[in-house]
Amino acid sequence: MRAIFGLLLIAGLLVGGGVYYALRASADLPAKFRTVPVKRGDLIATVTATGTTEPEEVVDVGAQVTGPVVALGPDPKSPTKYIDYRSEVEAGQLLAKIDESVYKALLDQAKANLVHADANMAALQAQLHQAAAELKRGESLVPKGAIAQTDYDVDVANFKADQANVEVGKATVHQCQAAQHLAQQNFDYCTIKSPVKGTIIDRRISVGQTVVSSMTTSSLFLIAKDLRKMLIWASVNEADIGRIHQGMPVQFAVDAYPNETFHGTVAQIRYNATMTQNVVTYTVVVTADNSDLRLLPYLTANLSFQVQQHPNVLYVPNGALRWKPRPQDVSPEFRDRLRAGGDEKEEHPEAGQAKPKDEASPGTQGPAEVAKDAKPKAVGKHGKRGSAEVAKHAKPDAAAKPAKTHRKTRAEHGQIWVKDGNGVRPIEVRIGASDGISTEIHGKSVNEGMEVVLGYAIADESATTTNPFAPKLFRRKGGEPKARL
Repeated sequence: MRAIFGLLLIAGLLVGGGVYYALRASADLPAKFRTVPVKRGDLIATVTATGTTEPEEVVDVGAQVTGPVVALGPDPKSPTKYIDYRSEVEAGQLLAKIDESVYKALLDQAKANLVHADANMAALQAQLHQAAAELKRGESLVPKGAIAQTDYDVDVANFKADQANVEVGKATVHQCQAAQHLAQQNFDYCTIKSPVKGTIIDRRISVGQTVVSSMTTSSLFLIAKDLRKMLIWASVNEADIGRIHQGMPVQFAVDAYPNETFHGTVAQIRYNATMTQNVVTYTVVVTADNSDLRLLPYLTANLSFQVQQHPNVLYVPNGALRWKPRPQDVSPEFRDRLRAGGDEKEEHPEAGQAKPKDEASPGTQGPAEVAKDAKPKAVGKHGKRGSAEVAKHAKPDAAAKPAKTHRKTRAEHGQIWVKDGNGVRPIEVRIGASDGISTEIHGKSVNEGMEVVLGYAIADESATTTNPFAPKLFRRKGGEPKARL
């Protein structure tokens, strides 16, 4: 009997322990929260954008003649070397030489044609002089009857013809002079010189390469005038362009120096917007000092336009204002407010309780109440009044304008959550500026160092179970249990 009693006792203890363990494992554990402290400091509201570093002024040097490149100019700092990338050049310095043999021949031909035209012009002037002398002789002999009238008419015609031939000769001389000037200009174009003082950013030709001149000038060199002044061309979204103005300070960083911050100033806001996949962006030009020549052309820059600066304010991460708890994790005295939609109603930042709807001030009346109050005033002793008179009488107590102010106030309020025993409770705050990571908050109930909830420390219920072999007979299905409100 003792053996049987002992076995029954052991079996009962095992069953009771199993049932207790199952109930214990299926019980809801208190939720754990991740919290962050409310911090105090300087908050800068910014607009972010991406852009590209550009030299302040770039000159594209091209060729206006066709031919092979026979030589490059010498580097000023090293005469034994040729012009190359990053070479610093002076205005008028030789950059490259194009084969000039064809253009030299054309120039010589133009010079010979000009000499021929000048000689022909001299012969025509001699003929004109002879014709003028014969005409003068004929004019003296005609009154005496020494020559016939027909001979005199021939002299007049010859004189006028020689005058016309001289004019043609002059035009031919001018034409040959223009041809010589053109040939000389093309010959000079075979020598490529730097038009400005600057630094070679790009060299696009080599010795032996044939340069072909067409309707668009061939690009040979790209010269930056002054790399000590750099521009950043930033693409700003149309939703943010209204907050940016000329002279605004800008901070930017480049991947080449990931641990450094550079500073600039907005110099220009361009109006030629671009649209890419229905996204409209504007180009904002930012100037930056590059005296140390660390910023290279065409680096990708991440810019932050400093729109507003708020010193010594309280702020929390943006996630603390977005987070919403589960109903069962809210302290019991605040659950009724959640059930009635209290998270959508405006609360006084310090009161902690919502205003009842029936105690709303006249400034918060809806359109229906406004119309109800204004209707008796619209009809008076003399019947219906005009709309201007109705508006005049309804203006003192009509709530249209205060109602708009009320909607604006609601948009400026937010909600944070703090731990309250095993749950959380809400605190209404007024929202200020944001830098994209943190947001400024105001409220008498908010203090520096106050721990606000940022999220749950345990994501789901399965994380609360440490024993994978725990019995699941009494565990609920469907995830988290619903709280009774």
